[in-house]
Amino acid sequence: MTPEPKPLLTPEAVAAAQTSITKLTHELRRVILGKEDMIDEVVAALLARGHVLLEGLPGLGKTELVKALSRLLSLEFRRIQFTPDLLPMDLIGSHIFDDIKKEFIFKKGPLFCNVLLADEINRASPKVQSALLECMAENQITIGETTYKLENLFFTIATQNPIEMEGTYPLPAAQLDRFFIKIVFGYVDEDTELDIYRDYLGIQNNLNHIEQVLSMEEVLFLQNETEQVYLHDELIKSVRNIVRATRKHPDIVLGASTRSGITFLKCLKAFALVNGRSFVTEDDLQQLTHPVLDHRLIYRSKEGKQKALADILNKEMDKMSKMKLSEPRLA
Repeated sequence: MTPEPKPLLTPEAVAAAQTSITKLTHELRRVILGKEDMIDEVVAALLARGHVLLEGLPGLGKTELVKALSRLLSLEFRRIQFTPDLLPMDLIGSHIFDDIKKEFIFKKGPLFCNVLLADEINRASPKVQSALLECMAENQITIGETTYKLENLFFTIATQNPIEMEGTYPLPAAQLDRFFIKIVFGYVDEDTELDIYRDYLGIQNNLNHIEQVLSMEEVLFLQNETEQVYLHDELIKSVRNIVRATRKHPDIVLGASTRSGITFLKCLKAFALVNGRSFVTEDDLQQLTHPVLDHRLIYRSKEGKQKALADILNKEMDKMSKMKLSEPRLA
């Protein structure tokens, strides 16, 4: 039998990565209270070289989270407020005539940045939303016959209002598939909300005085370290099983793609590193299944949406528990 490979990350490398990640998450938690797990998932998506979709009602801190993250990383930040009258060229840029050179030159739009906040993305038409497809998937933008490369670090966080709200457009399946993780940004618990009311001035002061804790080079280094996190072959098989089960479940019309499975694996590695480990565990799989896969699926009904993915995950976890994967095998 071929022996299991050892983790590529040394304990020292994991400790160094954890120190950097903790600096980031600690400062974010000073600004966004009661969202610890969601902050970990956002940082995991960043380390996985992915993008995040935040869904929730206005006034729950989604925009503040993105602002804080961009300042902590001291990256070039752009915010686009999506509205029904927005045009694709408002995002990508356009050619303008230079009177001096007597030729058309390309003026770059706000997509040419490091951290993009696509605020209320589902208030713009699908035509405008599609302007994000190429840049989110391939880190480039094509205008006519010319392709422009984006920065090595390009991270999109989009916010959207619940689809039931007036004046919203549903995101196309191709657009949803570009987001590694979708987070439902709900209300905080009553004790946390009381803490916010008592210290809202202090929280705002924290946001206004945030300073850089990581450079772009450090973030890129952490992204490279993430790729070295160890993933047991049985966990890879579980991801495959879950993805394939979504295509056969009677309550799911459109299941997850192979690209969804690859995204899942990347997020699992990043989430493990965020939690200070050089290997992925079953708990990581259980925690990330819904954030990574749920928004990629099309369900037959609301009832099916509430239980289908949970049924698939529970069956797979039951199979894994019988296998009794131990931590030494994972490590």
